[in-house]
Amino acid sequence: MALPDRIERTDPARRPSAALPAVVTRATPAAVAAALTGTLGLAAACWVIAVWLMNGMDMGTATQLGSFGAFIAVWVAMMAAMMLPGAIPALLGRAHAGGMRAVPLFAGSYVAVWALAGVAVYAAYRPHGTLAAGALVIAAAVYEVTPLKRHCRRRCREATGSGFEFGLYCAGSSAGLMAMLVALGVMSLTWMAVIAVLVLIQKLLPATAAIDLPLALAIAGLGVLIIITPSLVPGLSPPM
Repeated sequence: MALPDRIERTDPARRPSAALPAVVTRATPAAVAAALTGTLGLAAACWVIAVWLMNGMDMGTATQLGSFGAFIAVWVAMMAAMMLPGAIPALLGRAHAGGMRAVPLFAGSYVAVWALAGVAVYAAYRPHGTLAAGALVIAAAVYEVTPLKRHCRRRCREATGSGFEFGLYCAGSSAGLMAMLVALGVMSLTWMAVIAVLVLIQKLLPATAAIDLPLALAIAGLGVLIIITPSLVPGLSPPM
């Protein structure tokens, strides 16, 4: 029994240590800064790509999606541009917990969830009129105050086990806002920017009725306005 003790004292390399993986994988401040810069740079690049790919595609509620491959290319660029900035806290947390090697996999699986959402959008989407657009916007407002929305939003702000799981909760949190984008103009840069700002605010700020309830009422009011007087809402008709 003495021999193993002597080996453990004299040969630390043979000593099992639960802290060793943390030491090996811990991200340095420089690496974390690189992850932050890289994520923001990728999001900015995706905005440029999305603007380029979406040029001439916006026809308001009458937008045609075109071929599946072309749509998915645009959709993934859109989602990366819109969703990566709000995922930065989770990406930095992943860097601290699992090292920098874990960040690309986490980010890739997170974006993959939004790519799958694009497949669902392509399957369900049809060009529509203002009545359908208004009804869908009102439904999105109702979703904003549901327990499911609150649960997904809370989990989207917490650390999760994988990028895919994180993406599922964030997709559930932003489902109503994304439905708005599809209803108002799935290829509209204006509505894309508006929804991106709302998504970012909801990811970074804690849920509070003082903000969330007025937002839901404003979305519902927009839906009613679309139904009653669609001409007052920009971007619903094909741009001249």
